Amino acid sequence: MQTNRSDRERAAQIVRDAGGRIVGRTRMQKIAFLLELTGLGEGFHFEYKHYGPYSDELTKAIRAAAAFGLVNVDEQQTSWGGWYSTYSAADQRGKLSLKEPVSLAMEAAKLDPVELELAATAAYLKIFEGYDDPWSETARRKPEKAANGRLESAKAAYRQLMSIEAPRRLPNIV
Repeated sequence: MQTNRSDRERAAQIVRDAGGRIVGRTRMQKIAFLLELTGLGEGFHFEYKHYGPYSDELTKAIRAAAAFGLVNVDEQQTSWGGWYSTYSAADQRGKLSLKEPVSLAMEAAKLDPVELELAATAAYLKIFEGYDDPWSETARRKPEKAANGRLESAKAAYRQLMSIEAPRRLPNIV
């Protein structure tokens, strides 16, 4: 955890590392979680919630980043009546050169949000809850999301992310 920067600055850095734009609160959470797993994170603590790994700290920090003008947040209504947020960097101050955190965050930001959620959930279940078969447990907990080939696509997405160089590679759970 980097103690010389505020939580809001660390949250804004995640958006910058992802190429300056992250669509969706769930995607924001899962990108930050995967960065933590690889040693490239900003020091946020995660626990399991309904949508998988979740950090209340990060939620508060990204709101503060928006309030201080470090990120812009655009709220949009979905076709089914829900809401989603798009986070964009207010500037590229602090943006790193193209190296690991940027590469991992940018690749994760491109993934389908449900597949990213499934992949991050499986990783959490393996690492923090000790499941021998985290993919089966993920499918059990999220049957609608894991259906129609999505679980296999999530595994492929996770393998893609595993190939990215990092201080700690993502654990092999596939």
